[in-house]
Amino acid sequence: MVNLYAKRYYFFILSAIIILSGVAMYLVEGFKLDIEFEGGTIIEMRANDKMFTEKNTQDLQTQIADFVTKTLNKPAKVQKSTSYDVNGANAKSFDIIKISIGSQDTLSNTELTKVEEAVVKEFKLNAKDAVVSEESVEPFIGKEIMNNGLKAIVIAFVLIILYVWYRFKAMSGLSAGVFAVVGVIHDVLVMLSVYVIFQIPLNESFIAAMLTVVGYSMNDTVIIYDRIRENNRLLRKVPLPELVNSSIIQTLNRSINTVVTSLIAITTVYIFSKINGINSMEQFSFPLIVGITAGCYSSIFIASPLYVMWKESQKKKKISGKPAKA
Repeated sequence: MVNLYAKRYYFFILSAIIILSGVAMYLVEGFKLDIEFEGGTIIEMRANDKMFTEKNTQDLQTQIADFVTKTLNKPAKVQKSTSYDVNGANAKSFDIIKISIGSQDTLSNTELTKVEEAVVKEFKLNAKDAVVSEESVEPFIGKEIMNNGLKAIVIAFVLIILYVWYRFKAMSGLSAGVFAVVGVIHDVLVMLSVYVIFQIPLNESFIAAMLTVVGYSMNDTVIIYDRIRENNRLLRKVPLPELVNSSIIQTLNRSINTVVTSLIAITTVYIFSKINGINSMEQFSFPLIVGITAGCYSSIFIASPLYVMWKESQKKKKISGKPAKA
């Protein structure tokens, strides 16, 4: 039998490398916030047919962003997405120019009109009504959403500790709950690190994905804890490190099969949304892919080994605290 517990420090080091890389990148670049958190204005305009091609998409997005930035003297980002005209049984797709203008103050009506007319003229947009939608987000709203999301995650952590504490009393439920949450915190930090390293903007979809991963990761950990509890009843004389290692091995196939099945489905959604320019699905599915992978990893290689290390340290303290026999 493979002794995963004996190799725990290799897994700890791998996690530390990813998280510390994220911390280093954060110190250099900081978090990149989407318009929902940063504040500003989003304008969606209808592109001409075949305006975007596989070869020119990146360059054209950059050109439009630079033009809008010069027009308003405010930083702008541009992304191509896809929308649909639904007419009876027929649905026709068309490209959207999504212009995000980050600013402490949302654009005034005059500024909106100015930039829309300038883009229509410069890039010769020929739709009768080129503007599909306009949306303004005040910075304080973004901060409120972020704070509420973080509060929701903290509440989830507290409830998880209470639940595991109650359910796994036989294996010191409080410490089991604490290390289950440590595993989930690991998953969140890995997700944040990936976003910081690749400078992907944080938005509402990321918060929703984090809450989803918290539940998914806990499910994997509880499966392992259940097997530890069952084996503890049957194998009372087996040392805890060996017992936990056996429990992990026994549930390994189930954990891997579950995560692979989930990743196949979510990756399919991600690829579909990427190809078709469905940003909302893409922004939600990508952090799920990262988080679910990290969740499976932490349940097997982080939470359970840390729990054993804690119990073993407590055991040594009790032994060293006993008075020597005469």
